[in-house]
Amino acid sequence: MEAKALQNSIEADARNTVPRSSGSFLNFMKKHYFLYLMLAPALILTLIFKYGPMYGAIIAFKDFSPIKGIMGSEWVGFYNFEKFLSSPNFEVIFMNTLKLSFFGLILSFPVPILLALMLNQVRRSAVKKNIQLFLYAPNFISVVVVVGMLFIFLSPTGPINQILTWATGEPVTFMSRPEYFRWIYILSDIWTSAGWASIIYVAALANVDPELHNAANLDGANLLQRIRHIDLPTIRPIMAIVFILAAGGIMSIGFEKAYLMQTATNLPTSEIIPTYVYKIGLQSGDYAYSAAVGLFNSLINVVLLLTVNFIVKKLNEGDGLY
Repeated sequence: MEAKALQNSIEADARNTVPRSSGSFLNFMKKHYFLYLMLAPALILTLIFKYGPMYGAIIAFKDFSPIKGIMGSEWVGFYNFEKFLSSPNFEVIFMNTLKLSFFGLILSFPVPILLALMLNQVRRSAVKKNIQLFLYAPNFISVVVVVGMLFIFLSPTGPINQILTWATGEPVTFMSRPEYFRWIYILSDIWTSAGWASIIYVAALANVDPELHNAANLDGANLLQRIRHIDLPTIRPIMAIVFILAAGGIMSIGFEKAYLMQTATNLPTSEIIPTYVYKIGLQSGDYAYSAAVGLFNSLINVVLLLTVNFIVKKLNEGDGLY
């Protein structure tokens, strides 16, 4: 009887808290107006800087002229999209973007998880903090500085090539050869971002009850078994969400780093959609065409996000973004 009374009380509180009609929703807003005032700045900024610029995407369907403006420019429909899809550069640029994003996701996604699992085994807090500081520091290095370091270390006279010259007799021009671009991009990206990305997993593992590990130790479970049956199930929902978001942005590669790493000889693998949009739009002034290419890239991301979310929900017992 007490359990039933408690359940009825909880349901009554839920009915009183959650607005069910427009009238009750207005009353709810009046009652909690201060919370909505706190939300208002973030909502206004989102509307202005996220949704407002979407109006400009209409130039992808026009023969845009800065003199005539967006509304005065001639409507051409899907001409700019057809132009990109029939371009001789389309396959190369699209595959370069897809390969760089896909391999980057596959190689970089497990690293923060492994770092978090290893950090979770460090029992001395002072040592753990020093290790975390060492891992998080690369995230605060500017992309320009990182690329400059890559050119210095991988130059024909750099320290890495000095070792290779001593071992093999000749240096390797890493930054000029197309076959090395993806590996350099991905590995350097893992170095700069993996430590910082592990924070969310470290925080989740901090909530694991130590008694679970103690009980597992008494039952004879080794380290790998404790990680498999205690730690991984704890962070599995977070892993699913992070993977969905990463897969949804699989075509959204950072422009700065790719553009700064480009040389005249590595373009066959370094030319990707973001750098192509920059060159066509800002350097060549073809704003409508570059907008169409960027919108095409965004649509691919949306399709991938919905697809990956659907697959993960099927494999992860219904846990996904929505």
